[in-house]
Amino acid sequence: MEKRVKVKVGSICLLIILLGFAAWTMFNKSGGTPKTALAQQTSKPITIYLAGDSTVSDYPITRFPRTGWGQVLPSMLDQQVTIRNYAKPGRSSKSFIYEGRLNWILKSIHKGDYLFIQFGHNDEKFRYHSLYTNPNTTYKTFLKKYIDGARKKGAIPILVTPVQRMSFTNDGAALETHGDYPIAMKELAKKEHVPVIDLAEESKKLYQRLGPVKTKNLFLWLKAGEYPNYPDGVKDPTHFQKYGARQIARLVIKGIEKENIPLKVHVLPKYRQ
Repeated sequence: MEKRVKVKVGSICLLIILLGFAAWTMFNKSGGTPKTALAQQTSKPITIYLAGDSTVSDYPITRFPRTGWGQVLPSMLDQQVTIRNYAKPGRSSKSFIYEGRLNWILKSIHKGDYLFIQFGHNDEKFRYHSLYTNPNTTYKTFLKKYIDGARKKGAIPILVTPVQRMSFTNDGAALETHGDYPIAMKELAKKEHVPVIDLAEESKKLYQRLGPVKTKNLFLWLKAGEYPNYPDGVKDPTHFQKYGARQIARLVIKGIEKENIPLKVHVLPKYRQ
């Protein structure tokens, strides 16, 4: 009986050795680590946090076709990138901080994540003390808080100049609609060595290329009865409909590539410039 048990144990051990040898042989023939294991090792999920105003925000279906560029940006990046859109309508670089929204981001953001920062539309509303910032002083002071906060967490801040409103001269020339704010942001970016996506300049070029009539197709410029959510129509030169938001998001992608931001490797092929 004891002899039979020893034979069985010996057979099992031999089987284990043979199986191990076979697995080792297959491993070497495959050239090393299995592909699935390699994918797990090299995959480094990234989160992009968005801080901004209504032109960046997400909107519910009840506001369709109103859409922020941050709402469509995820469709242009691969599955390793997650976007958390904290942008909120009506906020400036100052009010966003005073409401605690930057703190919400900084509690969640991790090393290697990105913080995209676009403000200006509401910073220029000088009649509203809770919103207004001076482009040459307080605007830069508040933007620096975003930069410093992100860097303290090991995240990467990216400044985005405010996208232009729709405005043309009588001769059809697209206008600069944000005064000194884009210039101030670029000055701060240079001083703090922060990448800046010049959405103000690129959107102005886009409008100029399209002209006054076709540019309306980007914006929430709708006829009465065209969409159920806007039965009386609307003429909004600030906010985008879905088509327009996609065109602006493409300009953001263009900026990512132009500034050689490492995130560019996650841009889906069909959206690469």
